[in-house]
Amino acid sequence: MADRTLCISLMPQTNDEALAGFAEAARWGAMAELRLDAMREFDLHRLLAAPPCPVIVTYRPQREGGRYDGPEPPRLAALRQAARLGARYIDVEHDALGALGDVPPAKVIVSYHDFHGMPPDLEAVHARLAKSGASIVKLAVTARHILDTVPVLRLLQSAHTPTIALAMGARGLITRILAPKFGAPFTYAALTDLPAGQAGDDEAGPGQVSIRRMRDLYRADRIGPATRLYGVIADPVGHSLSPQLHNAAFAEAGLDLPTGQAGAVYLPLWVEGDPAAFVRAMREFDFDGYSVTIPHKQTVMAALDCVDPMARRIGAVNTIRRRADGSLAGTNTDWTAGLAAIEAVVGQGWLRGKRALILGAGGLGRAMAFALQERGSRITLSDMEAARAETLARQVGAETCPIGRIAPQAPDILLNCTPIGMHPKTEASPVPPTMLRKELVVYDAVYNPIETRLLRDARAAGCRTVEGIDHFVRQAAEQFEWWTGRPAPVDLMRRTAVAALA
Repeated sequence: MADRTLCISLMPQTNDEALAGFAEAARWGAMAELRLDAMREFDLHRLLAAPPCPVIVTYRPQREGGRYDGPEPPRLAALRQAARLGARYIDVEHDALGALGDVPPAKVIVSYHDFHGMPPDLEAVHARLAKSGASIVKLAVTARHILDTVPVLRLLQSAHTPTIALAMGARGLITRILAPKFGAPFTYAALTDLPAGQAGDDEAGPGQVSIRRMRDLYRADRIGPATRLYGVIADPVGHSLSPQLHNAAFAEAGLDLPTGQAGAVYLPLWVEGDPAAFVRAMREFDFDGYSVTIPHKQTVMAALDCVDPMARRIGAVNTIRRRADGSLAGTNTDWTAGLAAIEAVVGQGWLRGKRALILGAGGLGRAMAFALQERGSRITLSDMEAARAETLARQVGAETCPIGRIAPQAPDILLNCTPIGMHPKTEASPVPPTMLRKELVVYDAVYNPIETRLLRDARAAGCRTVEGIDHFVRQAAEQFEWWTGRPAPVDLMRRTAVAALA
């Protein structure tokens, strides 16, 4: 029975639950890690008599983040018994490896955990454990920021001993998904989905991703050294649908390699603070492209080698591509996608001379202001930060209006380029219903939910409406084509987005 790329960490309380977990791991084509420290009692003879998948047996003490609080001799005796009964691997803590001794025919994983942060001597810890004689070295540390993944990925990439290196927590997600690309023999997954940011009794490690998402969304079982890397830079990032859209498109577009490896994978990148610092740090790992969204579309430009003229005028990019020489280029697909979405409703040429009220002067608001300037619209800008609106107004020849005085405005087209109305605050609207009238065209950039409060009110008033989901899919399709040079599977991307929001 060959080892697998994915391993499901099981935290059962009973033997029956453990056996059911083995069956699920086999169904997913994965290994199973059996955490004895989670069980009220266990029968190793029964559990290891004929497992349908390779099994790692772990009996984690509290000092290393587990639940076992008893004496060492019976704990180590159980691990030795598991080895004799057929466990593929025995996972033992770095400070107990000597006491455990050899456990043939099982292989030994020597593990080190830091649940508080990133040890400054990570490489030294790895070097020490690599000399222990264990078959695999496992280091699980905690990421407090996504940049904490850099030393982990670097270690994984350079290790000569079989190594599993993971950064626990939501900020370390990419280390779990990309472990196979950088040489790890396997990576871990949870059995079930958990709410974002929450832990559960069945979660063996903070930040674990469910086996369903690892397999179906990220295709982590098919990630290999040649898999190309993409992702969305955002803060926060958990709400983004971009991973669903782009991973579905990558799977559909025939990018996979003859070896069976996934041709590309697209990741959520939770970047707090300076996005340019993150992009610079990731250069050594050869990310091929990024989407960029709130709040990083402007500040990320500092990390780029070149920006196309329109994106430079806008002062914001939402798409980055690594070119053949390794340099990073930026563009903006928001303005072209936004225009296409609007003109699909109103027709070509309608925008010329029309009065447009744009709410929000951030990255998207800037893109749409320059887009409407290109079409010859008369623009009024409003933003909570009046100075930001005034700066943009000078650049596009627009007027400004204080956010508290927009109700008397009578535009031909209203554009909501703010996050107002986005999940979970779905009943919020940027304008009062009394401002909406039959002659008005209403564009809402918010796509989650598909029908926002603003769009619902606008339709009730008889307005023509432009859904954010249309803009979102169009800009994503343009990104895909810029990265890959292939036509985007637009219909699939739209179906994927709608299904994800259902």
